[in-house]
Amino acid sequence: MSKLWEKLVRPVMFRLDAERAHDLGMTALRSGMAMTFGLGGAPAPEVLSAFGTIERFGLTFENPIGLAAGFDKNGKAVSQFSDLGFGFVEVGTVTYEPQTGNPKPRLFRLPEQNALVNRLGFNNEGAVAMARRLKELGRIRCVVGVNIGRNKDVRNEDAVENYLKTSDLVCPYADYVAVNVSSPNTPGLRELQRSENLDELLNAIQTRNVQQLPLLLKIAPDLNENEIEEIVDICLRNDIAGIIATNTTISREGIAAHDVVRIGAGGLSGKPLEARSTEVVSTIYRYSKGKLPIIGVGGIFDAEDAFRKIAAGASLIQAYTGFIYSGPAFARDINIGLAAKLREQGFSSLDEAVGSAVRP
Repeated sequence: MSKLWEKLVRPVMFRLDAERAHDLGMTALRSGMAMTFGLGGAPAPEVLSAFGTIERFGLTFENPIGLAAGFDKNGKAVSQFSDLGFGFVEVGTVTYEPQTGNPKPRLFRLPEQNALVNRLGFNNEGAVAMARRLKELGRIRCVVGVNIGRNKDVRNEDAVENYLKTSDLVCPYADYVAVNVSSPNTPGLRELQRSENLDELLNAIQTRNVQQLPLLLKIAPDLNENEIEEIVDICLRNDIAGIIATNTTISREGIAAHDVVRIGAGGLSGKPLEARSTEVVSTIYRYSKGKLPIIGVGGIFDAEDAFRKIAAGASLIQAYTGFIYSGPAFARDINIGLAAKLREQGFSSLDEAVGSAVRP
């Protein structure tokens, strides 16, 4: 972690309301301030060589570290995140109609647990604005995914059409699309993970996917093993390109009672989620027999965390909370550490390590 970030910037930012600090951070990133002060940067060639060629669902990734959806909801700083060393950036969640999200305050830090709780509620400028911004962005160094969700005022009975209108707008400008049915902050959304609802939704989006863009599904960590098995079967049946595991959890295990009462509802992310999200990754890997690429996300703060996700079956990894706590050097540091870990463990490429803790 950069000493400048750890000793000076983070203490100042953490004195502010969490959402206000996030907005200021986005402004600083867009201005190029992080790169000006040397707080990030693309991995060196000798680091990238440890990964080998990373090809996932028809796309080539420079490195396996991605920024999870939720940080750049409107696609305003994609090129800047690429400059910080992320191999891919997932923007959104975006909905068809713009929406303001839930009432503030709605983003909370738990520093002692290296965690966040959010109940933002898909606050975003809408699919038209996202599509326009991505069109103007043009080609950049990293892979760009778009995470799509359902508008809050749309019933689940009408969700398919709502998702389709969003995907129609953003697909021409995305490298992949992630279907979000797992946020705990939109009432009833997680019901779309039920097999009959999910099958209909994914089939409809895939049928409309004339560009054959890779479609991924983002799932919750709060599913049981039978539910995960059903979801894997549905994904394979509908030619879904991969699964993102996982979204935030509604569990409050390991969180002090007074913090639970103080903060209230929302999705918990960060270190308390790490073990459970890794368990879900390994469960998907086993049930799919390694056929479904998995993006592992949840509680990644250092290279050891990243390697555990890879060994459990993740083909790529994403971070959100770890980036907030660690600062702009996060992606660079994880890439360097993960490359060293692969060499230390005797792997000649990232592919060799994927699922190594699960395979016989």
